[in-house]
Amino acid sequence: MSSQIKQYLLHFSLFAVTFVTTTLAGAEFTFGKPIIAVTTEGVFVKWGYTWADFAAGLPYSICFLSILTAHEFGHYFVALYYRVKVTLPYYIPLPPGFMLGTMGALIRLKSPVRSTKENFDIGIAGPLAGFVVAVGFLWYGYAHLPPADYVFQFHPEYEQYGRDYAKYVYQPDNMPNGVLDITIGRNLMLMFFESFVGDAARIPNMHEIMHYPFLFAGYLSLVFTCLNLLPIGQLDGGHVLYGLVGFKTHRIIATGFFILFLFYAGLGFVNPYMPTNDLLLYIPFFIAFLFFCLRGLKLPPRDSFLIALAIFTLQYVLTYWMPTLQGYSGWLLFVFILGTFVGVQHPPCEIEEPLSRGRVILGWLAIVIFILCFTPNPINVTQVLKPTP
Repeated sequence: MSSQIKQYLLHFSLFAVTFVTTTLAGAEFTFGKPIIAVTTEGVFVKWGYTWADFAAGLPYSICFLSILTAHEFGHYFVALYYRVKVTLPYYIPLPPGFMLGTMGALIRLKSPVRSTKENFDIGIAGPLAGFVVAVGFLWYGYAHLPPADYVFQFHPEYEQYGRDYAKYVYQPDNMPNGVLDITIGRNLMLMFFESFVGDAARIPNMHEIMHYPFLFAGYLSLVFTCLNLLPIGQLDGGHVLYGLVGFKTHRIIATGFFILFLFYAGLGFVNPYMPTNDLLLYIPFFIAFLFFCLRGLKLPPRDSFLIALAIFTLQYVLTYWMPTLQGYSGWLLFVFILGTFVGVQHPPCEIEEPLSRGRVILGWLAIVIFILCFTPNPINVTQVLKPTP
């Protein structure tokens, strides 16, 4: 068997496994049918899981993977157009029980991208293609919302409150013990669809959005699009910003944006109202974490440490005066990956050339898309735990 055929088999196998894991995740989200049950007694496989249970997850997986595939092949075909050697997408599955069913996908460029124009075109093609497909799925989902009592099949206990259930059931005292409460944050795109596409009487509550596969998968895709469009390093947004402003200005903007992103992600993670014993452990650990993230700036170690100390000090003081002030700790792992593995700066291109007017317009459009997709707190998962009487 040739190495090329083996490579194709690898890509297909990763896609097939990811299709299975995202479908399992979709079944769990939409209908509460997990194949893995986690209880206080341990982790168990639900042997009564059926093909019908599996099929229930197909709308989520088809929607999510279609958007993801459009994004990756946007990069792929533009790279081929410029005769840049590129791999097919590597899909990254997550085992059953993990939230999304996938960590996304990536392609590898196997030959250098020489010019600013090529770098810009390859970078922007992915998020533009994925965004267009995501908007299509979201439009369909909001235009075909089920009746308002659709949610009662998943939560029959809500029916006693009628369609005003949201006023009562999301109070901690009224929620079942052990339940996972998943909520999403609204971004400008969801506000648009809720205002101009969806029937106001059928708009789902943000606590129940996971039961609407097209909306949930479409929203998650917008979050991934936003992350890819961050103007940092060699993310898609980094390529776009580099093409618009050049090497020196990109370096300044990316550095500032990364520090602000790190500051927001860690805000409130360590605060003065934690127990003293926890603070003695968390403070040095968190400062070290900030330091390693800041290594992506490629500054002298002393400068990185001083910036880490300044970030922590400002976070600590702010949370002292405003105890409810909180960032989004869910970003911390992503910031760590950016600072440690991806890097904050964009390497210079071999051929520096100004972008055409059309490309500049597309670049600003990508910035608008970033703003439309951005939400400070994209998804929150909390488990209701009540004290034992």
